[in-house]
Amino acid sequence: MDNTRLLLVDDHQLILDSLKILFTSVPGVEVVGTVNDSRRVPDVLATTQVDVLLCDLHMPHLSGIDLTLLLRNTHPAVKVLLLTMTEDARTIREAVRAGAAGYMLKRTGRNELEKAILTLQSGQRYFCNDVLEQLALAEEIETTDHDLLTTLTDREVDVLRLIADENPTHQIAQKLFISIPTVETHRRHLMQKLGVKSVVGMVKFAMKYGLAS
Repeated sequence: MDNTRLLLVDDHQLILDSLKILFTSVPGVEVVGTVNDSRRVPDVLATTQVDVLLCDLHMPHLSGIDLTLLLRNTHPAVKVLLLTMTEDARTIREAVRAGAAGYMLKRTGRNELEKAILTLQSGQRYFCNDVLEQLALAEEIETTDHDLLTTLTDREVDVLRLIADENPTHQIAQKLFISIPTVETHRRHLMQKLGVKSVVGMVKFAMKYGLAS
């Protein structure tokens, strides 16, 4: 099997130098270049064959996600492995949607990083365990929220929409042709079902599921 041709991208030269030393000693991996300015990556790819691009997530000019989106259109065969300190689920999912083939945390050990590179080269994706746990937790939360949405009656959804659009109680009553006490009852039921303690919580839920204008 041919060596995995690896391009390293990071705006910190010290990290680039360290990664180059690390992978130079890894059997089956060939470091074909290092880039400390993400804007130069397209030019490098125009003249250099690359299998895997290992890059930082947060960089000036073009972030790791920006590069992932760019390469998806211009060099779809190049697999992007993001190496970062960021482990919040929203960022991870954004990277996955952009097309990242892997996502690793900088506290990851050398052996797992080597495994990730070779896994990507075999055509599979690779995410370290901490990242997988964050994705699983986010999926569980989203599923729970969606289940809550299905428990609401049509009238409760109507009230929630109007609350999210900043309608006061008397206007909600007028628009839905119900009494003010009935609006207040729906409001209490919504707070109980959604597990929130204020209007702000209801508005956040409504915005998340596109129930606000």
